Amino acid sequence: MKKDSYGAPILTEKERAHQIKKEATISMIMYAAFFLWWYFTGYGLGSGDPKDYTYIFGLPMWFFLSCIVGYVGFCVATIIVVKKVFKNFSLEESLDDEMEAKAGDQNE
Repeated sequence: MKKDSYGAPILTEKERAHQIKKEATISMIMYAAFFLWWYFTGYGLGSGDPKDYTYIFGLPMWFFLSCIVGYVGFCVATIIVVKKVFKNFSLEESLDDEMEAKAGDQNE
């Protein structure tokens, strides 16, 4: 596979569009999952009388789960997704451009 001057692989326009769409979709799903986690642990567990709350490290359980566990958990999930799913590739060049340039050189 050809690489650009920074060592990133050069993809065809179709491969690049597919990867960008996949990364954007995964990013939106992760954001929605984080929001739902925060919302349901915060508002779902936070309703009721504060005298009845369970406390973890001096914080109400709803706050601990929504703001502490959720943040750390989704930071770890984001790191894993970036390492496993996202790809480093050139946004400036494509194999299609390179093939067109070669075809133009051969026609001259």
